[in-house]
Amino acid sequence: MNHSNNQSSAAILAASRAGEYLSFRLGAEEYGIEILKVQEIRGFEPSTKMINAPAYVLGVVNLRGVIVPILDMRLKFNMSNVAYDSQTVTIVLSLAKQVVGIVVDAVSDVVELKGEDIKPAPDFTGAIDTQQVIGIATIEQDQRQRMLILIDIEKLMSSAEMGLISQNEVAA
Repeated sequence: MNHSNNQSSAAILAASRAGEYLSFRLGAEEYGIEILKVQEIRGFEPSTKMINAPAYVLGVVNLRGVIVPILDMRLKFNMSNVAYDSQTVTIVLSLAKQVVGIVVDAVSDVVELKGEDIKPAPDFTGAIDTQQVIGIATIEQDQRQRMLILIDIEKLMSSAEMGLISQNEVAA
């Protein structure tokens, strides 16, 4: 398949992902995840450490009888100076058959995106594989532009190094 076909199919896929997204901050960047994946937003609280877990897995918490793994996305994305303060929150996600908590710097708002608001992500290498990025959205707000990196949170959590949910559960 040639590069232009990849670009056009990526544009069609990005445009098909219109809907509501929860926006949140990690450092200077803003990200968005589909609001339908969000179960709740909680203040940050310490978790119980797990032996031999990667550094970005802070541990687990008991959430109304469900043991929930808590991941710090700032550590996962290799951000420096990770601090926990009154703005730090845990977004509890309901993914496939797994509940997972992700720690972020702050939650911004819920944004409604139309298909034309979402552009395909450029090919680049970094902490997020472009396969895990739905696209980039530009939002006009108060005479300024905000850019949101829209993450396919299920693909990210089912990636080989994360391994929190199986590929089979995502497909189901």
